[in-house]
Amino acid sequence: MSKQAILNFSQAKAEPIWLQERRLAAFDKIETLPLPSIERVRFHRWNLGDGTISENDATANVPDFMALGDSPKLVQVGTQTLLEQLPTDLIQQGLVFTDLQSALEEIPQVVEKYFGSALAYDEDKLAACNYAYFNSAAVLYVPDNMEIEKPLEGIYLQDSDSDVPFNKHVLIIAGKNTKFSYIERFESIGEYSEKASANISVEIIAGSGSQISYSAIDRLGENVTAYISRRVKHDHNSSVDWAMGVMNEGMVIGDFDSDLYGEGSHANLKVIAASSGRQIQGIDTRVTNYGKYSVGHILQHGVILERGTLTFNGIGHIVKGAKGADAQQESRVLMLSDKARSDANPILLIDENEVTAGHAASIGQVDAEDMYYLMSRGIDKETAERLVIRGFLGAVITEIPSKEVRQDLIAVLDKKLDKR
Repeated sequence: MSKQAILNFSQAKAEPIWLQERRLAAFDKIETLPLPSIERVRFHRWNLGDGTISENDATANVPDFMALGDSPKLVQVGTQTLLEQLPTDLIQQGLVFTDLQSALEEIPQVVEKYFGSALAYDEDKLAACNYAYFNSAAVLYVPDNMEIEKPLEGIYLQDSDSDVPFNKHVLIIAGKNTKFSYIERFESIGEYSEKASANISVEIIAGSGSQISYSAIDRLGENVTAYISRRVKHDHNSSVDWAMGVMNEGMVIGDFDSDLYGEGSHANLKVIAASSGRQIQGIDTRVTNYGKYSVGHILQHGVILERGTLTFNGIGHIVKGAKGADAQQESRVLMLSDKARSDANPILLIDENEVTAGHAASIGQVDAEDMYYLMSRGIDKETAERLVIRGFLGAVITEIPSKEVRQDLIAVLDKKLDKR
């Protein structure tokens, strides 16, 4: 890959000069930047920064649009946008939910102002790779003081019959005093026939007083090696309730961060994950309290089957000056095999007095008495294990505000268990 190839791609997309320059600056930094620091996960040899930039050809792998419902949504398969579905009244109020090229035509100044403001292009090697090589992107813009009743859905599908890298950048901008729910899905479709890499970056700008309910279901295929970065930049009194189901089949690094810059801002992160086969998943969940009286809570529960590996890093950092801040975290892992491997690492970094902080972590196997009790009631071993897993993850799933997302997560989990 050369700078000229990146420039040619950018110009073919009619991207503005500032974005072309951002891509080229990121490309120049790739070789000098370190990889992200993910404790106790060896991913340095994974193919996460595929140095190519290209587009998908037409595909026969498309979703059943009739089954997607009538909620506001954007659907992309690979680099192609297949569906934009927005009610007229929301469009008239200024809501924008579209691909990057269209957003640059509709709200160019807004995109230029916020693109890259939550995650800097030179933060680490994989961030630079995303900015240099992203081949598709989406923008959700909710103007000031707007409240949306129906959840917005971003459906981003990786075509498993294509070896084109799934390099995607999603920018979500919540204006002041907005209130809405957003559901995000990253999923592979097709027969999982081609090996591919994915470098996904999601930036969320939470304006002053905004309230966002953010749910995500990640289900990339077994042949996809993925890095998924999600980053929120909080303004004063903003709140983001995260609920994420990490249910991928391949090797995955998840890096989920909330930067609480605003005084009185809140982040509540809930993560469930399942690893199976010989799969390795490393999940780094971090909250950094910059603002006074900011609150960041992390709750992570995971299960491991067969020879799978799952690592949870929970990081709470209260910086100097963040008086009255609160950072709490809990990470728990359930292993259903003596060949499974896991780490649950609580990390607290406290640089200020007059704050509240705490953590809890545990790793254990299925309680033999629980299994005996269920099986003594005529339940077979496989069903008993499913009940135990559901009960264990239920502590997180029941905290998810959207009934639809709760049901989807349970369905995805059951399909993952069926593959054992």
